[in-house]
Amino acid sequence: MVKVLHPGFYSTIQDLGRKEFQHLGVPISGAMDLNAATMANAIIGNEDNCAVIEITMLGPKLEFHCNTTISIVGGDFSPKLNGVEIPNNSAINISKGDVLAFGSVKSGFRACLSVFGGFQSEMVLKSRSMYHGITEASNLKKDDLIKIKPSSHLKNKYSSIRVVEDYISNSDINVFKGPEFEMLNESQINKVFNGKFSISKENNRMAYQLNEQIDNDLKDIITSLVLPGTVQLTPSGKLIVLMRDCQTTGGYPRILQLSESSINTLAQKKVGDEISFKLLDYDLN
Repeated sequence: MVKVLHPGFYSTIQDLGRKEFQHLGVPISGAMDLNAATMANAIIGNEDNCAVIEITMLGPKLEFHCNTTISIVGGDFSPKLNGVEIPNNSAINISKGDVLAFGSVKSGFRACLSVFGGFQSEMVLKSRSMYHGITEASNLKKDDLIKIKPSSHLKNKYSSIRVVEDYISNSDINVFKGPEFEMLNESQINKVFNGKFSISKENNRMAYQLNEQIDNDLKDIITSLVLPGTVQLTPSGKLIVLMRDCQTTGGYPRILQLSESSINTLAQKKVGDEISFKLLDYDLN
């Protein structure tokens, strides 16, 4: 078991998400930064889809009730084990009674904590990803007890995994043209690709809103499929970038679609951070 002594700002259990139920209106969910989740699992030998704790902005404080091994990948939140600093991107052996805590944020906005065998929370619709209305809880709470599989400590290994972290600080967001991209005029296109956009305070696991506006006279569309990474242009001229917990349909023009790696990058941005859209040489239409 792992006991939550303090939940942090917004800590959730996530895996790779629910990918078979969009036709029923169920969001995909899953880790906002899938690269961090899969790498955290890979470092300790887990399968990609093992559930991790996704940490947002302020890390939790956790007490382990058995031996295990952990890894932390993504944002650097100054992790400490029993008061001693430990590194990201490494396999760390945990003993019964150990306490993991986090301090100041050095980089990024989210991190993923993996544990050997994955966190054994409830499985709903083939996923352990927390989502309000689907799972019993939508985020971790103080005194929660999370099941894990006890394991012996990992021994020294003769191979290692190189974790690339450049994407965390990168401000370029690679995109494809969305289904309604051709509705944009030249002035709008110029604004999208030559301007800078900053993250507004209206950002969460469902969507990131951007502060800067684009003059918009486009009509709404018939409600159509949307995905994580879809960029919608609202009637007010604001851009909304849908994220992992987004709805499955929407009625605003879908002008862009983020690449998978750029969803990971955007997930590491906080209020006020600036991004620029870069068009990839591929057309979805």
